[in-house]
Amino acid sequence: MKDIEPHSLSADDWDELNFPRPEEQEFDRVVERALSRRGFLGGIIAFGSGASALGLGVLKGSTALAGAGRFAFEGIPAATDATVHVPEGYAWKVLVRWGDPLFGDAVGDFDDATGGSADKADRVFGENTDGMEHFVIDGREVIAVNHEYANRRVNLPQAAEGRPRGADDVAKLQKLQGVSIFEIRQGSDGWEVVLDSPLNRRITHLTPMRISGPAAGDELMRTAADPTGTVCLGTFNNCGSGRTPWGTFLTCEENFNGYFGASGDFAVDGLAAEGYRRYGIAPEGWGYDYHKWDARFDVTQEPNEPHRAGWVVEIDPADPQSTPVKRTALGRFKHENAAVVLAPDGRVVVYMGDDERGEFLYKFVSSGAYGPGVDTSTLLDEGQLYAARFEDDGTGRWLALTPEATGMSPAQIAIFTRMAASRVGATTMDRPEWVAVNPAAVEAYCALTNNRNRGVRTNAGGDWQRVGGPNPRKINNFGQIVRWRPAGDDHAAESFAWDLYVMCGNPAVSEGPYRGTANITVGNMFNSPDCMMFDTTGLLWIQTDGDDSNEGEFAGQGNNQMLAGDPVTGEIRRFLTGPRGCEVTGLTWSADRRTMFVGIQHPDAPFPDGAGRLPRSSIIAIWREDGRPLG
Repeated sequence: MKDIEPHSLSADDWDELNFPRPEEQEFDRVVERALSRRGFLGGIIAFGSGASALGLGVLKGSTALAGAGRFAFEGIPAATDATVHVPEGYAWKVLVRWGDPLFGDAVGDFDDATGGSADKADRVFGENTDGMEHFVIDGREVIAVNHEYANRRVNLPQAAEGRPRGADDVAKLQKLQGVSIFEIRQGSDGWEVVLDSPLNRRITHLTPMRISGPAAGDELMRTAADPTGTVCLGTFNNCGSGRTPWGTFLTCEENFNGYFGASGDFAVDGLAAEGYRRYGIAPEGWGYDYHKWDARFDVTQEPNEPHRAGWVVEIDPADPQSTPVKRTALGRFKHENAAVVLAPDGRVVVYMGDDERGEFLYKFVSSGAYGPGVDTSTLLDEGQLYAARFEDDGTGRWLALTPEATGMSPAQIAIFTRMAASRVGATTMDRPEWVAVNPAAVEAYCALTNNRNRGVRTNAGGDWQRVGGPNPRKINNFGQIVRWRPAGDDHAAESFAWDLYVMCGNPAVSEGPYRGTANITVGNMFNSPDCMMFDTTGLLWIQTDGDDSNEGEFAGQGNNQMLAGDPVTGEIRRFLTGPRGCEVTGLTWSADRRTMFVGIQHPDAPFPDGAGRLPRSSIIAIWREDGRPLG
């Protein structure tokens, strides 16, 4: 997530303003190991230019296919304008944008003066596209995509400062967020949305959900509307995504805390009070003002309602009548995505990042195994949740979050997962965002997008953010990508070896580690890797959500972008640049792999409709002009 209107603060900045982290005054007591031979993997990361300098390009034993010609395009230059650019030989067009109808009764509803009506807001494509997945259902091609948050000044253009004027404005915002599921097909002008497809569906902040797993029914999950603690309404701040081997969509709730506020004094104590501080529940919220018009979001009246957000939600795109399920065994935190892979014995492994400065990387391993005909209804409810600890010598361990290790009940571990991970001593990370699992090698990657607090202050729970290991730079404004290979080629294993695939930087203006690793050059430099996806050939596609000011330490990096990386050689090439002010996020492919679908979120520029029109988050389709597959 980039900006929270109207304050123009990131989610982390807002949290830190309301819940200040302690300043570290005795930095000399912290041993900086980032660049020492003993402290940082024996000094085998090199900075500068030249491919030979990238000493840690491949984890030992990698089986990814090497060789020349992995890239079918020449890298493109950075851009600072208001449109999308792709390499020569490729073309693009808009597939769908905020406000476009998914159902016939919403055709013609959108106009730039109003941003569309409240009553049709859940009949159109929602705002701020993010993680997405492609499904083939009974021969139909279907996309499920998240709508992360609302750009209130854009979505409510008639409201001062974008602040809701009443319940109708709140309802409009609630309906524009969540998830869209819609059928696509190739028409006379390329890919298009199928209006009124029986598979089309909108899931919003108002959609009924079921709660499952260890937190279901717990006292901390009960409200006046739901004294059982097993059902709730809505999914919130849907960021990254995932898909299961059995064909369901996983949508991940990230910065949910800003939707809640207080009409008066409120009282929580014990773990709940610590949880409010750790997760950033504050009286004013982010300006959505839900709590002024919908009592469910007023913690004065419903102090447990925030505990019902911050989960991974499973949705069946093949059944529009199905009830989404909040899988509490996967933990409650600011989820980025959920990368699912099977262990050799068939157990389901889900990797997840918690996108806040100094928070943790997690994985879940199911108790049961997946296979043909297996009942999947509880596979994501029963298993073990872990948090990662990275050692400076290139090894790591997954620390089980058990009652014995944490002193917490299973329900408390699920609801207050951050506190559980702090108690076992997990490694604070530089904002762990998307995890991607390589289909051509037994390894996984996590985008650590940035962390200006590294080596400066603690995280929200008081854990010191030490410089070292996979987070080797103090005041890290560029980010890096860490990867790990599980012991025994088994993603369910409790130990792993790790390295850094890339450290982003700016070799044109920065020195030392802030130049980036050797696979960063003046021609491909970027900051703040965010979304990542592998294609079927084993190329890693990297999308960014960073500083696009093109000034100072970011000079020459241009707008946010999408790049492709070769896991074997370390080479990275820029494939796409987005319009000014956007985040590039969300990626999937058509069934024949001849079209790539890419999300363009919150453009500041008047994209895609031009001057005088509202900027509209969109999904674009990209294809090779020679018709060959591209991933």
